[in-house]
Amino acid sequence: MAYREVTMLEVKEVLRLWLTGVRKKRIAAQLGLNVKTVRRYLRAAQAHGLTIAASPDQLDDGLLAAVVSTVQPGTGRPHGDGWAACAAQREVIERFVRADVRLSKIRTLLRRQGVTISYPTLRRFALEELGWGRAAPTIPLADCGPGEEVQLDTGWMTPLVPDALGRRRRFRAWIFTPVLSRYRFVFPVFRETTETAIEACEAAWAFFHGVFRVLIPDNTKTIVQRADPHLSRATPPRPQPSSERLTGNLSSFSKTSAILPCAPRSTMKPVTSGRRG
Repeated sequence: MAYREVTMLEVKEVLRLWLTGVRKKRIAAQLGLNVKTVRRYLRAAQAHGLTIAASPDQLDDGLLAAVVSTVQPGTGRPHGDGWAACAAQREVIERFVRADVRLSKIRTLLRRQGVTISYPTLRRFALEELGWGRAAPTIPLADCGPGEEVQLDTGWMTPLVPDALGRRRRFRAWIFTPVLSRYRFVFPVFRETTETAIEACEAAWAFFHGVFRVLIPDNTKTIVQRADPHLSRATPPRPQPSSERLTGNLSSFSKTSAILPCAPRSTMKPVTSGRRG
């Protein structure tokens, strides 16, 4: 069975659900984890002083880091002979990479010289040691403060279980992602309408225990009537909602002080993180 690393957010959710009385098997099914994995993290948390009577507010970063370091003491694995061969041929590989030679061609050229390296190992070496594939520039953005901005996206989710006639119905979801913490809240719906967007906002504010000052929705017609790329990039980026660009119901019921739509697809967006695929 392939190993899947459990993220810090999943560990926090495991502990939070356990403190609210959810059973271990239900936690595992809800988060897509093995029940043995859930038990290991709970045992580690209890060893660091967490009890069932504690409040979810006590789950601070220090406790989470201690739990993760206990369950995952080693985060890497030693390199093999293939990596050693790459290190021995570093100058040759680096010269080819700088000349924009494809990795598959580099591997062929090395094999002609009697050096056999698997493609995955060569690719990892080029990525980690030579910076291959990182030519796209990244624009650094300063994080906002807590409770300042939240991104709102929508999309199709997985199909439901078959009904009595064997049909599997798909559903959509409103996805709220705070810019600072990236701790997501997902609100499933069957129809993407302004009414469901309002319901999702109310549920999200209850989940986050507060209202974000700026809401950044994707270009869905149930929220944005017309996205203006020049206005969405205006400085300062705090345009007030207007009936021309936003539906009045959402702007009044979402309780945010500003709604900042994304730029339309026809305009060029700046690359803010990673590479554009």
